[in-house]
Amino acid sequence: MPRISTKGQQMPDSPIRKLAPFAVAAKAAGRKVLHLNIGQPDIETPEVALLAVKDMDRTVIEYSPSDGFATYREGLADYYASVGVEVRPDQIIVTTGGSEALIFAFQACLEPGDEVIIPEPFYANYNGFATMAGVKVVPVTSRIEDGFALPPVSDIASKVSDRTRAILICNPGNPTGYVYTDAELKAIRELVLEHDLYLFADEVYREFCYGDGPPTSVLSLEGLEDHVVLVDSVSKRYSMCGARVGALVTRNIEVYKACMRFAMARLSPPTLGQIAGEAALRTPRTYFEEVKGAYVGRRDALVEGLSAIPGVMVSKPGGAFYAVARLPIDSSDTFCQWLLSEFHLDGETVMMAPASGFYATPGAGQDEVRIAYVLEEASIRRAVAVIAAALAVYPGRKG
Repeated sequence: MPRISTKGQQMPDSPIRKLAPFAVAAKAAGRKVLHLNIGQPDIETPEVALLAVKDMDRTVIEYSPSDGFATYREGLADYYASVGVEVRPDQIIVTTGGSEALIFAFQACLEPGDEVIIPEPFYANYNGFATMAGVKVVPVTSRIEDGFALPPVSDIASKVSDRTRAILICNPGNPTGYVYTDAELKAIRELVLEHDLYLFADEVYREFCYGDGPPTSVLSLEGLEDHVVLVDSVSKRYSMCGARVGALVTRNIEVYKACMRFAMARLSPPTLGQIAGEAALRTPRTYFEEVKGAYVGRRDALVEGLSAIPGVMVSKPGGAFYAVARLPIDSSDTFCQWLLSEFHLDGETVMMAPASGFYATPGAGQDEVRIAYVLEEASIRRAVAVIAAALAVYPGRKG
């Protein structure tokens, strides 16, 4: 039998999706599963985007240019200008989701064996993207006790080696919901300049920040014109996860050219997704204000509910729609599977993502879970009740 490649063997399972068979089995057994495991909001997609696809006058769904439709890239440039970021349409490549944008960036900027420093916990698929590119993830650990703030810059600097080529951040953060302060971003900027590194930034949750204003984009940091590659997506912003449309933004012409070669090799991003994405740019600001209001209510219900459970610690998110909670358990992987296969409260159970998969440090996150507060507030409160009841009888409870 032919062997599987080393990369194929090394590719990690998704902590977000690997328990799906257990959820299917729970539903087949007649249980209701409250899905808090994945960032799939129940928020309605803007009507303007849905109508654009429904009413399109195309008779052929054709390829787009490899960098995406020009009118869409022009619209994206206008959008970035509206949030204080000046970029040109020819500095934007439309991608098949934000995932492809980061894969392009890794492939274009890093050699196999190079290292990328990432504050952990981080979006689990970064591990998979790094494996695809043959890149080594070097984690620097943030702590729930500190609200998952950026670790001291001295800790990050200590991780820099002769193989380090980049730093990757997500702001606001997935899975923590942490929003970097301007001081933290400036500290990262100094480190990038000192060591001549790339700065990859995942800013897909920009519109969901619950403080005084939107987070500062790395594209606004002075002196990083040749260092920054921005990753963006319509998936969360407009609740259009299935459109699979994102963007790579860079002012570095050589990085842009290299990424375009990868873009041409995969032909083009989705035509229907771009039609919806371009139309979504006309979404009124009131949409985001209403959505943010809904998420704040859900967040508060989740944090207040979990904080009332003995032995549970949770950090209050400042953005996105995720929270990481520390539970009094032996293993988040075991607990999350047990919830689906062994436990229910009046016919209901909860699906969460074990946080162990959001770390690169072996053994980290074993007692933590990521919870996506993407369901209506009543369902969030019900999920908290199920978690509390489950912890009371879980065989692997600690403390």
